[in-house]
Amino acid sequence: MKILRTLFGMTALAAVLISVSANAQTYPERTITMVVPFSAGGPTDTVARLVAESMSKDLGQQIIVENVGGAGGTLGAGRVAQADPDGYTILLHHIGMATSATLYRKLAYDTLNAFEYVGLVTEVPMTIVARKDFEPTDLKGLIDYVKANKDTVTVANAGIGAASHLCGMMFMSAIETPLVTVPYKGTGPAMTDLLGGQVDIMCDQTTNTTKQILGGTIKAYAVTSPARIPVLPDVPTAAEAGLADFQVGIWHGVYAPKGTPAEAVDRLSKALQVALKDPNVGARFAELGTVPSAEADATPAALKAKLEGEIARWKPVIEAAGQYAD
Repeated sequence: MKILRTLFGMTALAAVLISVSANAQTYPERTITMVVPFSAGGPTDTVARLVAESMSKDLGQQIIVENVGGAGGTLGAGRVAQADPDGYTILLHHIGMATSATLYRKLAYDTLNAFEYVGLVTEVPMTIVARKDFEPTDLKGLIDYVKANKDTVTVANAGIGAASHLCGMMFMSAIETPLVTVPYKGTGPAMTDLLGGQVDIMCDQTTNTTKQILGGTIKAYAVTSPARIPVLPDVPTAAEAGLADFQVGIWHGVYAPKGTPAEAVDRLSKALQVALKDPNVGARFAELGTVPSAEADATPAALKAKLEGEIARWKPVIEAAGQYAD
């Protein structure tokens, strides 16, 4: 009897191990939803749809993008934090994942502990731009002009917590001059009014401004990357143009709800790495003024380290500005 019980126990254990192995090998078995916490057509949405399409091919299941905008990206992030941790709901968020930890003093989730980390996607440079007929001709002239006219110069952004808001806040901090900010409900309306001349300047991602810069419909003063970017070779870096140490990159990462099985997180991370090596993704990113993250960065560990570092970096900037979203 003891032998029979032992054999039965070993058989049961083997069955469990086989079941676990089979589940790990068959994930995903259905459509995955990628939540983007901003409006459709915006720069983060553009990045998400490119990555989702390529990841779908590797996973053998479709990833559909769902836009859940509002509250600087915290509504969409909150939805994913509360979703079933089964690997079928994931989040693609930008730098706002880090800044919201300070901007919002009453978040519905713990930023660092409510998610599993999948990997970094890309870091998009920012551009300092203005309406095409704005008077200053270079960045030094722009800084001098806005300092002299700080009560009338208007700075557009896509809402509190948006990339354009963060970059604009950093710009005002760098030049030690507060300006009149005009928040919009999304990147599209902000750009529309910049194109129409209703606002003066904006600081936004190359994914949203490159087309207009190349078309001559807005004026570009600088990019915020360490070096000039190939798609905009005539636009100097902020450092070259006279604003030393002004570097702002809007990085994007993929997350899953806390408790998502390690096998699913690992599979998603591997699919992300494959997608970022996709020539089509690389080409489209290049057109948008950015590059895919390296394989070493498209990992859970790299994303976690990035988020922790960025929360620490932005906390004093936001507190010094005294701008909170609640």
